[in-house]
Formats: sequence, C-alpha cells, structure tokens
Amino acid sequence: MADDEEDEGPAVELGEGEPVEGAPLARVSARLTWGVEKSEIVRREGDTTIRTPDGPRELASVLDEVDSTYFSSRNDFETAVRGVTGTGVVPTAEE
Repeated sequence: MADDEEDEGPAVELGEGEPVEGAPLARVSARLTWGVEKSEIVRREGDTTIRTPDGPRELASVLDEVDSTYFSSRNDFETAVRGVTGTGVVPTAEE
C-alpha cells in the first residue's frame, strides 16, 4: 500500500434514495456480548428502533413477542427477532 495515494472517496457510491428509519438489527446485535438474557438486552437496547419489513419498531416491543429468555449467541438472537419481524425489503422513510 503506497503512502502517497490520495483518498478517492468511498469504495461504494451511495445512492440518492430515501433514508431508512431505524438501525439494522446486525448493528444492534454487534453492540452486545453473548450469551445474554433478554431482560439485559431490553435494559441496554430496548429503546433502540430497528428496521423491519413493516417499518421501524422498538426492539423492546419486538422482544415482548419472543418466547426465549436467554440468547447464547448472536445468531440465536437475530433468528428470534426475525421470527417476529419477518424478512424482506425495508421501506424508506416518508419525508
């Protein structure tokens, strides 16, 4: 890697589409340490708004619909949340 290379901007060009409300689930789960109890996730991240195919939702309200009380891994957590929210295209924000 040469030291004299100039910064040419981002490697991926960002589109000019509408913004999306909420944080990606992966960003929220990356901030946690695994295994963790559901109550601890609600305490730390419950007020975080996440992106879902049905629009933004507060994480605590999504976790209210999850039967598990403990998540041993990031994958267990994300699978449980996606079981409630579903998967698909996330709508853009209305301006």
